[in-house]
Amino acid sequence: MLFFSISTILAQSEGLTSSPYSLYGLGTINQSGIGKTNGMGYVGIGLKTPEEINNINTANFALVPQNLFIYDVGLKGLYNTFSNRADQETKTTLNFSNLAVAFRIGQGLGAGLSLVPYSDVGYSLVGIKTNIEGSNETFESSVTGVGGLSDLKLNLGYELLPGLRLGLGGSLLFGNIEETETFEISSSNFELTENTNYTGFRLNTGIQFDVSENITLGSTIQLPTSLKGTLKRSVLKNVDQTEITVENEGTDSTDDFKMPLQVGLGFSAKIFKSLTLAGDYKNNYWSDTQQTENLGSYVDQSVFALGMEYEKNSDSFKYVDRIQYRLGYNYDTGYLSMNGSKIDGYSFTAGIGLPVGQGWKSRLNLSYSYGSQGQIQNIMIKENFHLVTLNLGLKDVWFQKRKIN
Repeated sequence: MLFFSISTILAQSEGLTSSPYSLYGLGTINQSGIGKTNGMGYVGIGLKTPEEINNINTANFALVPQNLFIYDVGLKGLYNTFSNRADQETKTTLNFSNLAVAFRIGQGLGAGLSLVPYSDVGYSLVGIKTNIEGSNETFESSVTGVGGLSDLKLNLGYELLPGLRLGLGGSLLFGNIEETETFEISSSNFELTENTNYTGFRLNTGIQFDVSENITLGSTIQLPTSLKGTLKRSVLKNVDQTEITVENEGTDSTDDFKMPLQVGLGFSAKIFKSLTLAGDYKNNYWSDTQQTENLGSYVDQSVFALGMEYEKNSDSFKYVDRIQYRLGYNYDTGYLSMNGSKIDGYSFTAGIGLPVGQGWKSRLNLSYSYGSQGQIQNIMIKENFHLVTLNLGLKDVWFQKRKIN
């Protein structure tokens, strides 16, 4: 079993995560976003960001200014601590977090293209004991898993009426998960490798409505879909240092992985021209997918997020007046249930946005998050993490003639 001992967690260096919870489904779902949202509790459904990429609500792309081309590239570093009743271990990983662009197509119509990790897999289990069928003997094995899925997303936002924006987006989810099990029986070593590739397309919609100049409401919907899976399996046997291929199957189909319907609501409010407050609520209807896991079950998931940002004066010529300070909180009820307990999690976030470049149009966004998921209960493991994200948002003016006096 996965959670019987902390010593079973030996994360692979090539893995994108070290979380034991990445054993489930498609792995650990990526939570970090693009730009300022990482420091604001990952809010964004009702957040207006005309000159920064907001990948959470497609409707926001209608706000991209004329002739402005926006880039955003990000990195993230994660420090994990895993603990149970008997032991504790730590792991550090550094990964790519996003590559995104946004631009205006025409009057009231903007677009964005992004590539982000959707899920990460990186786990290792050692000392798993299994009974040999038909006897009282057992053998020990070790299991490792690496991989994950990527999300290539195209978003379109259109301003239907002044203050009313609609969005439509499509995501191509693709990637593979490789699991390798090694064991020894009667002086022979075996290695079983299963490589599962997933691919699928998912639609999402969004809307933003400006109640007033300072208050915006938003909503998002991600439609359910199924990811097609193909499986390739191979078994190698090693006898007296001689490797023999026992089984090497070609590509075969496997069960589809069903993605749930997600509905989200959000708001943002500008206070005293310097303070922005925002909040999101999202619900993922995992139970409708009727999927099961060997060690648990899928349950409906709710996510609550709150965030705030302070900027003294965005139009000031003073550098310090244009620095943005951010705080946030995020609570996730979890989508997996083990022994009747949901694997929930929370995180506190803080961030800063530093103007860079000529005219301070570009911005360097740095955020820090401390969070936890799971709990020390029965055979479960508690995971605490420190997450640092670094995003560079660059802005470039296109198709604008220079004026010479």
